[in-house]
Amino acid sequence: MHLPSRLAQVLAVAALPLALTACSTASSGASGSSGSSGSDAPAKTTKAQDANAGLMTGSQLKKALAPASFFPSGLTAVADGAADSGGQFLAPSGRSAAKPDCGKFENTSWIDVTGYKGGVSFAQSDYGNSDRTEEMVQEIDEFQGTTATAVMKEVRDAATACASFTDTEAHAKVRLAGSDTPGLGDEAYTITLTSGSWENGTTLVAARVGTSVVTVMSTAGSDNGATSGGKLASHVVTSLKEAAGAS
Repeated sequence: MHLPSRLAQVLAVAALPLALTACSTASSGASGSSGSSGSDAPAKTTKAQDANAGLMTGSQLKKALAPASFFPSGLTAVADGAADSGGQFLAPSGRSAAKPDCGKFENTSWIDVTGYKGGVSFAQSDYGNSDRTEEMVQEIDEFQGTTATAVMKEVRDAATACASFTDTEAHAKVRLAGSDTPGLGDEAYTITLTSGSWENGTTLVAARVGTSVVTVMSTAGSDNGATSGGKLASHVVTSLKEAAGAS
């Protein structure tokens, strides 16, 4: 499994206030040197609608992730698997129109298979055993407007398009089966990946809670990660609902 880093996005957002301060200073200096325009009419100001109003930040989403005590014995936190967008929002990214890259279903941050690079805020963590033969990953992405619903549609479409594909690393034939999962969040979809060359398969669950999309991955257990993955998804969805109600 791979974990695409989002550190660059977080650093870019952290640098934004400095850039804005510099622009503001330069603008102020330019205005002072130009003098009055001679018009006494007050400048019209339009208050732009905040597209992130009501959304949770990465710091808030992080609190909804399952704690270390939730995970089975033998699975510990992977040091480079935890990340979040902190207290600021990332710039929303558009969706890639290219056909799904089926290999991304094997990534720990597998939401990328939808063509979306993630939400305007996110939090994630990764737990595994010493040789990473068993792994459980959780992620929450927050989206503006109705994008979370669109992301769920793309999860289903990608699963249909990738019913059978070849693992680019092991060159193994992978079979994918997906189905809707009732009673989990506002909508949910569960995917199972299996291969004749694997000792155990992988379970992926995507669940929407309002404007948030929870994605989990599990290879823990002897049932292709089905039980552990389902429990993790349920835990995060419940925690996210409680966090949303308290915010």
